[in-house]
Amino acid sequence: MIIKNSIAVILLLLVSAAVYGQADRKYIRQGNKEYKEEMFDESEILYRKALEKDHKSFTGEFSLGDALYKQEQYEDAARNFERLTENEEDTERLANLYYNMGNSLLKAEQVEESIEAYKNALRNNSGDEETRHNLAYAQNLLTQQQQQEEQNKDQQDQDQDKKDQDQ
Repeated sequence: MIIKNSIAVILLLLVSAAVYGQADRKYIRQGNKEYKEEMFDESEILYRKALEKDHKSFTGEFSLGDALYKQEQYEDAARNFERLTENEEDTERLANLYYNMGNSLLKAEQVEESIEAYKNALRNNSGDEETRHNLAYAQNLLTQQQQQEEQNKDQQDQDQDKKDQDQ
């Protein structure tokens, strides 16, 4: 009798865990549907609901980052991808995370940080040509920004020299 009750309790717990575990996947599927229909704010809400059910869901967290990116919430997306890198060991996933983080940071005009993210992506997947292309683009952009800053500084110095001469 005790064994039958124990088995019944164990089965009940397993069924409850399975149902609870499926709830996050249901929200992820619904979120993916909204995402495909370019309803990114709705997909964000659904991905967050999935994460309420399973806060360790890689798929939920990754999809949330994508939805944030599509809503032009680039800094939030970058933080989301960065958070996922902290405990991830799979090199393919890490490469994808760093790549998406690099894209998010680049859009957030954090060029130097995006360069580091792309380099980390390449450390995990050295053959990714798209990442290599984005890294080169970000490095060129940084060089242009630095040249522009130098020109602005030189112009300010010339203006100050002229002002001093006029006095």
